[in-house]
Amino acid sequence: MLVIGIVVALEATALLVAAFWYGSQLLTGAPVLSFWGAVFTLGLLLAFAAWLFAVATFLFRGYRWPRAGALVAQLFTLTIGFPTMTGGYPLAGLAMLLPAVLAIVLLFDKRVIAFASRAGGAPPAL
Repeated sequence: MLVIGIVVALEATALLVAAFWYGSQLLTGAPVLSFWGAVFTLGLLLAFAAWLFAVATFLFRGYRWPRAGALVAQLFTLTIGFPTMTGGYPLAGLAMLLPAVLAIVLLFDKRVIAFASRAGGAPPAL
């Protein structure tokens, strides 16, 4: 569970860095087709980063529901990582694919499922 939480937290941090860079480009007057479309994209980056931080936090706490959120995030990462890798950016693609595959495999590990399936009254494991 710790490894999955770290992977998700690192992905959230990467999204925050991308949002900061995107916002700074927007503020410095980089050309965009639609200003409000760019603002919407920035909002999506920030919202997805906040969601991933919440998923990572509740994974560490041992809740059941973040496993689904982490799986969805990893599947999104795979859909971006494969075209990135085959589109001429193999290192960036691998940097997305390898942690996503690791997290997906670990999400279905028996120990992770057991950790996240504790009864409501059980004391926290972490």
